[in-house]
Amino acid sequence: MFVEHHIIKNYRNIEYMELMPVNGVNVIYGENGHGKTNIIESLWLFTGCNSFRTRKNNELVNKESDFSTLETEFFSGERNQNAKLIIDNKKEAYLNGIKQVSPRKFLGEFQAVVFSPSMLSVVKEGPSEKRKFIDIAISLVKPYYAVLLSKYNKAIIQRNSLLKQINQTSKGEDLLYVFDEEIARYGGKIIDYRLKFFEEIKNYSSEIYSKISNGRELMKVEYINSLKETGYTSVEWSEILYNSLSKNHDKDVQRLATSFGPHKDDMEIFLDNMNIRSYGSQGQQRSAALSLKLAEAEILKKSCDEQPIALLDDVMSELDEKRQEFLIKYFDNWQVFVTCCDPAHQSKIKSDKVFNIQDGKLKEQLCFFI
Repeated sequence: MFVEHHIIKNYRNIEYMELMPVNGVNVIYGENGHGKTNIIESLWLFTGCNSFRTRKNNELVNKESDFSTLETEFFSGERNQNAKLIIDNKKEAYLNGIKQVSPRKFLGEFQAVVFSPSMLSVVKEGPSEKRKFIDIAISLVKPYYAVLLSKYNKAIIQRNSLLKQINQTSKGEDLLYVFDEEIARYGGKIIDYRLKFFEEIKNYSSEIYSKISNGRELMKVEYINSLKETGYTSVEWSEILYNSLSKNHDKDVQRLATSFGPHKDDMEIFLDNMNIRSYGSQGQQRSAALSLKLAEAEILKKSCDEQPIALLDDVMSELDEKRQEFLIKYFDNWQVFVTCCDPAHQSKIKSDKVFNIQDGKLKEQLCFFI
């Protein structure tokens, strides 16, 4: 798939901008703080996922306006399509002129993978960042997963609230079994989705890391389940989760939190059997993060049977020349949007079209082929 036309109105520091990208490498350059990342972010929102920078809709709206409008024309599924977002305190979504229940309906319609300096968090940060990476990657491939996750998280919040009530008043413990059942029903399916995803990503990421390191090191990822038993189907995982929850009511009441479930799971990354978070060099960590994101892109490409859009937000400056070259070569024949401060300093970027951004305005766009 590829974007043909993109319009941005009253979005962050951009009052109005109209882009006509090419189906190749589109370089967006300018000084920091002038709006480059805003363009990448505005494209990413059409995936149906939240911004990779904030969860507050009002932060996406220009300070001089009450709402912002994003509109993109793209080619996917062998046809031209149109998507539109109107953002104020909430997001109003339209696909091919039809109003959608929520922007989540864009999942599976507009396919993209985003790379940013924060991608290192999947290697360097704690379990919550790793779960975030896993959940977004699966949601892009399996839109129903996002629905399950939303229902599961809501049930966890409600159960934790009930735990606090029981702790304070010693009333309502019988209701815990109701939430145990609901959490187990959704949680078993989530675990099943995650384990199937891990079967793919561990193979792709290991292969990609081997290419980056010229076969010198072996990368391995493992899913760390909070449950002590092993299941083989979503039904079995639901039963195991229900039993774990129901047996630990007293512990959860004391902790004021739900002790078991997908919200407690983790991912570990190893190089030659050494935990990369503790023992990996900065270069190794960057290679591992890059391998995971490229594996995500490969899974997305396989699922939608066409190449998604690659959004590279200031990642080239985070990579050495060797990794820059590998990344650009990997995305050969994809539509790529890449931001940088000065394209002359990015020797490995062979631009097909260049956009110069200053103070939230498009100053120049140059196309190098017809």
